[in-house]
Amino acid sequence: MNSNDPNHSPLRDVAQNPEATARYLADVQRVLLDIGKNLETLAIETRVHLRGTNVEGDRWYHARLRAMPVEKALGNVLKNLNNLTDGLEKSAYKRRAHDETVVNTAKGRKEKEIERQRKKNPPTLQAAPNPSQQGEQGQNSGYGGPTSIYDLGKRESA
Repeated sequence: MNSNDPNHSPLRDVAQNPEATARYLADVQRVLLDIGKNLETLAIETRVHLRGTNVEGDRWYHARLRAMPVEKALGNVLKNLNNLTDGLEKSAYKRRAHDETVVNTAKGRKEKEIERQRKKNPPTLQAAPNPSQQGEQGQNSGYGGPTSIYDLGKRESA
């Protein structure tokens, strides 16, 4: 596409190719994971600082109680960041699965059309072989004999 085109978007090309989409989402995920490491370090350092800040007259748990809302907010940010990175992985997988589904849908429709044509125009049935020929084959093959032990008559069982 022409880069001077006002409607051109580099992400449009990425969106049209599942491999490019997966690479782009992996790059974004990598950046977010790096940010997540920094946020985890920040959360730990903030926790240590806030819980170490005591005011005169505090009991042992007052600093902890004051720090809890800040710790909870940072924890929620980390949780949301982890959900975001998981969602990016899932999106890349679903994008590739979508293209596979499109390809399989086209193949499936062709197969269904062939099956419909086969049902509309069934192949001609061949005539059954003569019974005299079938009887000879049945005795020689060993499958045409009695079907239960009571039909054996004078024959012995195996």
